Amino acid sequence: MAKTPDEPEKDAEVPAAESPATGQDTSPAAPAQQRRTPLEFDDSKASAAYANSCRVAATPEELIIDFGLNPQPMGMAPKAIAINHRIIINFYTAKRMLHALQLAVQRHEAVFGVLETDVQKRVKPGVLGPPPQAPASK
Repeated sequence: MAKTPDEPEKDAEVPAAESPATGQDTSPAAPAQQRRTPLEFDDSKASAAYANSCRVAATPEELIIDFGLNPQPMGMAPKAIAINHRIIINFYTAKRMLHALQLAVQRHEAVFGVLETDVQKRVKPGVLGPPPQAPASK
């Protein structure tokens, strides 16, 4: 059974008194009616896909997240990015997903270092083009 955004990793650093899946108090002192059993997910029919680009749109009731593959991630795409998958979720699920994603990224950065989202800042000089020219000597 795989984890989904509603169920972060078991060893994720989640405050002890709040469950990310339910947002309910799960501390030992919490009333029994507020405790919920963990959700089980059957991922036997799930499909996996890769995306390196996404677009988010919203209505008053839901978020629409489109995923696609940008064949030219280092610059402008030569043509429109084809959207391969669209997920439509309500804002409550989006907020739980946001929390789970934040925890996952924090854990990754704690182990591997800060992620730079600006591609141009990640590129090493000379890797994608000619090396920078030294100033001409006089």
